[in-house]
Amino acid sequence: MTHRLSPEILRAYDIRGRVGDTLTEADAWAVGRGFATRIRRAGGTRVAVGYDGRTHSPMLEAALVAGLTASGVDVVRIGVGPSPMLYYAAATLGVDGGVQVTGSHNPREDNGFKLVMQGNSFCGPDVRDLARLAEAGDWEVGAGTVTAAEVRDAYVGRLLAGYAGGTYRIGWDAGNGAAGPAVRALTAQLPGEHHLLFCDIDGTFPNHHPDPTVEANLAQLQALVTEKKLDFGLAFDGDGDRIGAVDAHGRVLWGDEILSILVAPILAELPGSTIVADVKSSDALFERITELGGTPVMWRTGHSEIKTKMKALGAPLAGELSGHIFFAHDYFGFDDALYAAVRLIHAVHVSGRTLTDLRAETSARVATPEWRVPVPEARKTATVEEVAARLAAAGARVMMTDGVRVSTDDGWWLLRASNTQAALTLRAEGRDPEALARLVATIDAQLAACGLSRTG
Repeated sequence: MTHRLSPEILRAYDIRGRVGDTLTEADAWAVGRGFATRIRRAGGTRVAVGYDGRTHSPMLEAALVAGLTASGVDVVRIGVGPSPMLYYAAATLGVDGGVQVTGSHNPREDNGFKLVMQGNSFCGPDVRDLARLAEAGDWEVGAGTVTAAEVRDAYVGRLLAGYAGGTYRIGWDAGNGAAGPAVRALTAQLPGEHHLLFCDIDGTFPNHHPDPTVEANLAQLQALVTEKKLDFGLAFDGDGDRIGAVDAHGRVLWGDEILSILVAPILAELPGSTIVADVKSSDALFERITELGGTPVMWRTGHSEIKTKMKALGAPLAGELSGHIFFAHDYFGFDDALYAAVRLIHAVHVSGRTLTDLRAETSARVATPEWRVPVPEARKTATVEEVAARLAAAGARVMMTDGVRVSTDDGWWLLRASNTQAALTLRAEGRDPEALARLVATIDAQLAACGLSRTG
C-alpha cells in the first residue's frame, strides 16, 4: 500500500493543510505510518499523542493513532490540550517522540501535525521524508498498543514549580483555544486576582481568532484590562505555544518586546549568555541583549528553527516576534506560552517596576505590523530570490539568514517566504515615522517590480 501526501502540506517545520482538501483522514494515517517507521528505525517504541480543540482534530488524531500502531509503535494518548503539554509529555513520559494534532494559529478550516523525535524537532527534510516513505509504501509493520495518560495536573504543577513572581491583577485570554483548561488550572493556583476570557474550548472560535499577533484579536482583552484597571493582560494562540500581552493601558507588547523584558533576569543570573531571536525581531531587542552583556544571535523564523539553533548554541532563552518563547533555563527548551507567562510575571516582579513602565523603557522605534501578501505556493521562494538578486546588483546591505533583511540609514525591512501559508511576509522598522514611510515605499517598489502589491 502506498499514499501520496500533498507537497503543499509539508511545511518547513510541521505539516499543515486545509482539512478535506489538502489534508485528509488518509493523510493522517500515512503520517502515523511514516513517523512510527522513523521512530522504530531509530530504535524507539513509544510515542505520545495530543490534539487541539479544532472540530476535526479528534478525527485526525484517531487516524494518526491507527497509523502509528499499524507500524508497531505503542501510543500514549494524552487527550486535548495545548501543544506545550504534548511537548511536556514527550519529555517526561519515557517515550521516544510525540505528535500534536493542531492547526496552531491558522484559520479554523486548517489542521496539521507538530512532531518531536527523541527530544529534537522533526522538521524540514524529516517532514519531507514522511512523504517519501508514503509514496514507496516503505513502512514498518506491527501491532502497537494504545494507553492513556492524564498529564495536565503534572504539567500545570511544573509551570508553577519554584514560582516567585509576586501578586498581580491579570487578564487572561485563551481565545477558545486548547490552552483554556490549563489556564484555568494555572490561575487557580497563582496568587493575585485573575480575570479569564474564553477558556472554554471551541474549535469554531466564536469570539475572536486565536492569534495574538493580530491586534484586533486582542480587543476584548484590552477592554478587560482597561475597564477593570488590571496590571496587564496575557493572550494565547490556538494551541498555546505563542503568547501576546497588553499593558495596563491596553497597549500591545509584541513577541520581541516580551523577550526584551525576559532577558534581564536571565542575563543577571547567567552573564554573557547567548540569546537567540528571529529575523523579524526589532533591532532594539538585539541592542538590549548587548547592553545587558549578552550575545545576540539573529536566526531564521520558525519554532523548529529557533529551537534547534538554541539547542546547538546552548542558549538559555530564545524567541520570535510571533510570540514563540523558548526557555532552556530551568525548563525543557520548547516553546510554551503558559510558561512564558509565568516567567514574564516573575520578570516584572524582580524588576520592581510595572509592565507598563518596562514597555515604555524599550527603545523608541516605529514598526509596521507583520504583513502577508498572498502568492502561489510555487512562486513565493522565487519571488524572494528575484528581490535578492536586484538588491545584490544595487549593492544593498542585505542579510539572507531567512529571506532578505535589508538595513539602511532609516532602519530595516524584511521580505521572506512564509513557512505556514502561501504568502510572503513583510515587516519594516524605522527610526521615526518618516523613515518608516521611506522603507515601506521601498518594499512596495520591490513588490511592484515582481508584479505584486502589498495592498492587493
